[in-house]
Amino acid sequence: LVRKMDMAGSTMPVISYGLSSFGYDIRLSSKEFRIFRHIPGTVIDPKHFNPDNLEPTQIRTDKNGSYFILPAHSYGLGVALERLEIPENITTICIGKSTYARCGIIANLTPAEAGWRGYLTLEFSNSSSADCRIYANEGVVQLLFLEGEPCQVSYKTRNGKYQDQIEMVTLARV
Repeated sequence: LVRKMDMAGSTMPVISYGLSSFGYDIRLSSKEFRIFRHIPGTVIDPKHFNPDNLEPTQIRTDKNGSYFILPAHSYGLGVALERLEIPENITTICIGKSTYARCGIIANLTPAEAGWRGYLTLEFSNSSSADCRIYANEGVVQLLFLEGEPCQVSYKTRNGKYQDQIEMVTLARV
């Protein structure tokens, strides 16, 4: 679960990432992390999403690595470090990693459908009563691969609205 990496002669724990038995553990990019803040009277509307409801948070670094702080009982959006290109006979289901789940972090990701490509926007909820670190450049969610016959209408062929996301948080669209 935790892999050791030697960086400039020092050993530090790293939350695992990369290929697994039936999936891939993707990493959180250090480029951007945004947190929903409570603004009295504000209602989040997925049909008319207001980017002002999100506040960027700074990346921090210490001897354990680079990380973002997700405050207690809050919700944040990050972006995957890896760019994905899902074949037309594969769909992925995204689930949280046990290391974060045991800290109260819930990963709320939607599938990466057959034919989708880009950088996944990663959604996290901190259900604990304490602030929590989410480490950049380390494993944060696991993609499980489901193989089938090539689909008749892929995400690519139907021009899905989240196709070709860049390595930045992509907000809700209708």
